[in-house]
Amino acid sequence: MPKRKNTFSSWTGRLAQRAVHAGWAWVQRTGSVTAARPGRFRFGALGTGTRLAFPLGTVFGEPWIHVGAHCIIGEQVTLTAGLMPDLDLGPEPILRIGDGVVLGRGSHVIADTAVTIGSDCYFGPYVYVTSTNHSYDDPHQPIGKQWPRMDPVEIGPGCWIGTGAVILPGARVGRNVVVAAGAVVRGTVPDHAVVAGAPARVVRRWTPDDGWQPPLRTPAPVPIPDGITPGQLRALSALDDEAVARLAELDDRSATVGKPVEPAGEG
Repeated sequence: MPKRKNTFSSWTGRLAQRAVHAGWAWVQRTGSVTAARPGRFRFGALGTGTRLAFPLGTVFGEPWIHVGAHCIIGEQVTLTAGLMPDLDLGPEPILRIGDGVVLGRGSHVIADTAVTIGSDCYFGPYVYVTSTNHSYDDPHQPIGKQWPRMDPVEIGPGCWIGTGAVILPGARVGRNVVVAAGAVVRGTVPDHAVVAGAPARVVRRWTPDDGWQPPLRTPAPVPIPDGITPGQLRALSALDDEAVARLAELDDRSATVGKPVEPAGEG
């Protein structure tokens, strides 16, 4: 026999689920860190409109961390300055993050020495940036007990860093660089380049004389026309392929309206 549905149990289950989701949303809003509500954190600078999402990752050395305005720091993002908490790192900031930076969920930025991230950089989830690497010079000592090597890291403005990429000590990444997902970057990367692989190498680059080489295989995106409202964009997103095809056909027909008719040739 089919089991009878317990209507009361189903109703209470849905109610409990809604309550859990609403409670977690409240916790996320309340636990996030902003300049107006920094909680226990005392950042050297935290710009207007910047938010560190809750739950946070590991955060310490925040007096030596400067974060610009309108940044989005995702959940479980680690930001550290110095080898360990409660160190005096001097008068200058160690970790500098520019305006409009997005750090994806689970990313780590480890600044034992200077790390600079330029404005308008976008990081996918689980990106790892570090200014420190383990040493293994002494074959008789555990690697974790040997003094690490440190080298400053700089990421120029306007970069896109793909999911799972690793930026190693000493890396100098130029302006408007694309780092492919999973790439391991060391050394210097020129402006307007695309790098991929482990270790990463330049696979495409733009220069004023030659443009993109090798040439891009896909057409450039068509920008949204001026004057389009959010409501119109939502309406367009709801259209299926058939409706889009009908609109395109109407557009083609309207383009022919008003065109002068060519005179017939004399026989």
